[in-house]
Amino acid sequence: MRAEEKARLEGNKLDKRLCRLVGQAIADFDMIGAGDRVMVCLSGGKDSYGMLDILLKLRQRSPVPFELIAVNLDQGHPGFPSEVLPNYLRALGVPFQIAQQDTYSVVKRTIPEGATMCSLCSRLRRGVLYRLAGELGATRVALGHHRDDILETFFLNLFYGGKLKAMPARLRSDDGKHVLIRPLAYVSESDLEAYAQLRGFPIIPCDLCGSQENLQRKQLKLMLQDWQQRFPGRIESMFNALGRVVPSHLMDRGLHDFAEATGAADEEAAFGQDEFAPRQVIQLYPAAASLASPVVPEII
Repeated sequence: MRAEEKARLEGNKLDKRLCRLVGQAIADFDMIGAGDRVMVCLSGGKDSYGMLDILLKLRQRSPVPFELIAVNLDQGHPGFPSEVLPNYLRALGVPFQIAQQDTYSVVKRTIPEGATMCSLCSRLRRGVLYRLAGELGATRVALGHHRDDILETFFLNLFYGGKLKAMPARLRSDDGKHVLIRPLAYVSESDLEAYAQLRGFPIIPCDLCGSQENLQRKQLKLMLQDWQQRFPGRIESMFNALGRVVPSHLMDRGLHDFAEATGAADEEAAFGQDEFAPRQVIQLYPAAASLASPVVPEII
């Protein structure tokens, strides 16, 4: 098979996979319904370009009508190529709005040199996007976070915040006025990188924080990449775990009344009936056979 033909087939497979994963996420979390007006937040990076591109394809096939409007926030970064996104969106025929808000100066003035800028930048950007969503009558605000972003956020909260918390695929804002959705929740970053190359998106780098090599998120990204290389499938397993939470097996007293944890049902749960059966454990780890209790041979 010629290289060109192989590349074309691989591109078609990637396109179908991304459309399937985004469509599945939309269905699983009821992200978009009939008549919704979806504000697609574009940063100029590969993720948001890919999100818009896939949503446009899915809209053509959708059995229910919904609108898309692209929005970009020009944050006043020095040298920001202000015509790149408008030219791209006009060529696509996508309605859009470019909002100008100098959050760059605020962040640079507020955050000490060398400190992480992402948190403040994100909060300022979120406030502007909420305002725009209200002005545009958007019923959904689509953000371009992907599967790897969600996992990295989970570990950031675990390691540095002491919380079991990630990014939800769908979230209503604190004031109840806006619904945030993450259509790329099931999509890997590597697939988005390949898709960006395939589609030739005019990528705009983030000059504000892109050079901060000491970001904790970047360190976690390297950690996850190392795990995936050494233990293929680990990323998928960890991500799947975020959707299979067993509150009674955690230690949050706000989720489970431990004073009422009595009776047969709780005893079965305590012994992990949904986890590996002892026979499976022994098959996977023969050394564990010596730990099996002779008192309860029926579970071995």
